[in-house]
Amino acid sequence: MRVREYRDTDWPEWLRMSRALFPEETADDLAAGMREHLAREDATVFVAERHDGSIAGFVEAGSRPYADGCVTSPVGYVEAWYVDPDVRRRGVGRALLAAAESWARGRGYREMASDARLDNDVSHAAHRRAGYAEVDRVVQYRKELG
Repeated sequence: MRVREYRDTDWPEWLRMSRALFPEETADDLAAGMREHLAREDATVFVAERHDGSIAGFVEAGSRPYADGCVTSPVGYVEAWYVDPDVRRRGVGRALLAAAESWARGRGYREMASDARLDNDVSHAAHRRAGYAEVDRVVQYRKELG
């Protein structure tokens, strides 16, 4: 497995994995967000390439002016991170995070932050194994004003 920067030919696989990561989102909405991410000057995407050339995972990295638990600004941020189930627990996710962290270091950032849904225990465990420390838990609310 090799981690490398995203190429335009990776789009179908990146979209496939994004749909797996965010099943509640439509493909059109995900594609719009992916295009926005690619257009950012302060963001990148890395993919994990299998030996046959297919893609088995990705990480979207960017920067944010601040993140909960961080003391520097700006910080690197893991915007999305996914690894196909058949290659999990083999270091692929950690290699993707290492690429994102190296990218952030190269931009002069001293901290990397991330998030995961409260019920995503797999992601929580993966973050801990990669050296990330939990800093907060949040339940967000919304009310439509009519």
